[in-house]
Amino acid sequence: MKKYLVCVSLALACFSTLRAQESNGADQQQTQMATLSPGGPFKLTSSTFANKTTLPISTIHNMIVNNVNVCSIDGSPGGNQSPELSWSGAPRGTQTFVVVAYDVTAGFTHWGMYNIAGSATGLPANAGVAGSQFGKQIFNDFFIGAEYDGPCPPAHVAPDVHHYLFTVYALDIELHLPSSANFPANAERLYQALIAAGRNHHILGSASLTGLYSTTPPPPAD
Repeated sequence: MKKYLVCVSLALACFSTLRAQESNGADQQQTQMATLSPGGPFKLTSSTFANKTTLPISTIHNMIVNNVNVCSIDGSPGGNQSPELSWSGAPRGTQTFVVVAYDVTAGFTHWGMYNIAGSATGLPANAGVAGSQFGKQIFNDFFIGAEYDGPCPPAHVAPDVHHYLFTVYALDIELHLPSSANFPANAERLYQALIAAGRNHHILGSASLTGLYSTTPPPPAD
């Protein structure tokens, strides 16, 4: 598993390099991923959360241990629903979209959906449910199923606050990921497909949002 996570992290880093003009921290990474289209900036927004704010409990994983959800600070059940996402200014010639939710802090993929229709302008909340009709999904790094599974960072393990990067990519092709019952399409295969698409100039643009989340309670006030 450790080697796999390293491989996924390296793949994402390689793809980011293909698109980036400069690199200097998470804030600049967000700017790098927002690519201008002929009709204006390609933008990603969400009615579920604002950029660089805490993700709501509706998006958080629900992992029960001793009748308590260890993915929330107070044990509250998580909704485990992918957030609503809306995009505008998609580049001309877009045929499909890819959406990825990636924990930058842990190097962990929570969601990947590809071959979303080029006519789409977003995804509703919970579009990442298993069997979704909005696009094809990969097995995320929880490897539970082809679906969205929300944040569940470990408590009291620095850094406490994890950064979750939601990115939409506009492509002028469909992606074809090898997949079978025993070896389903996973994050590594999606990133390799994106890297290949980028090298062949099939990625027309991308835009991102960052959500924050921690399971570590804040220190008591003085």
